[in-house]
Amino acid sequence: MVKVSILGSTGVIGKNVAFTLARADTVDEIVLYARPQSVDKARGESFDMYDALAAEDIDCRLTPTSDFNDIEGSAIVLITAGIPRQEGMNRRDLSVPNAKIVRAYAKQIALHAPDSIILIATNPVDVMTTVALKYSGFDKKRVIGIGNHLDSLRLKNYMSRHLNINSSEVHTRVIGEHGDHMVPLLSSTTIGGIPLKYFIKSVDVDVKRLINRLKNAGNTIISKKGATEYGPSYAISNLISTIITDSHKILTVSTYLEGEIENVSDVSLGVPVVLSKRGIAMIVPIHMNDYEKDKFYEAASIVKETTDEVLLELNED
Repeated sequence: MVKVSILGSTGVIGKNVAFTLARADTVDEIVLYARPQSVDKARGESFDMYDALAAEDIDCRLTPTSDFNDIEGSAIVLITAGIPRQEGMNRRDLSVPNAKIVRAYAKQIALHAPDSIILIATNPVDVMTTVALKYSGFDKKRVIGIGNHLDSLRLKNYMSRHLNINSSEVHTRVIGEHGDHMVPLLSSTTIGGIPLKYFIKSVDVDVKRLINRLKNAGNTIISKKGATEYGPSYAISNLISTIITDSHKILTVSTYLEGEIENVSDVSLGVPVVLSKRGIAMIVPIHMNDYEKDKFYEAASIVKETTDEVLLELNED
């Protein structure tokens, strides 16, 4: 029996992940954890989801609760709880209040689901990954942030639509910070097996415009509809399914680095990894040109500075 728990299940991302994951039919039970004052809303969400799942003959069990004892036996515990990002806010504005939430939840996960994998969706996700790692006491292979997985999917989508080419032909990746200092690996991007630098000679691709659009994707969506939901929710459920099915796909997630990529240490950043049912099976070596290396170092410096500030405040709290 495969069990996944979602902490923050009544939020936009939490409930959408629950429904997307249930529809994937790879999980036996999804625990919809909510604060006591929100647990009735979680019950309502479960009733609504059950009606929809019945149309597809899916029997996934949904368990609304405000009791941490119910997360016991979870293979994965997803933390989506936190203050949502509003238009004009950057992810650093959320750092301290969300870190306090993640700290409290990480401790509860360690107590009630000590063998689980912790998946972090709370922003700023790279900083929160380190907070969860520190306060859970887990091995770093079992503490994973959603990192640049969504950013990579967005870049793939933009290139596919701009070139009018099936997205399966676009192989690209974004690393670094899930935020303003993300690093698209254009030097290793291929279109139908052809390196991008050769492909764009015959096709009009405004790469700088694409990258700028990528960096502003979240704010653009928030400004128009108030929140991002479908993209992040699918990306997260995709990560969960990849882990549960032990498929060993290479996806870009946030993990605590100890020199594996360009000797960067003591910070969580988005990098390509092999995912298995035990968490991160390995961090994948990558090639970067000099420009990409500089941007990666810049991302590491900025995220580490924010992380250190947050951890200092948590220690003093």
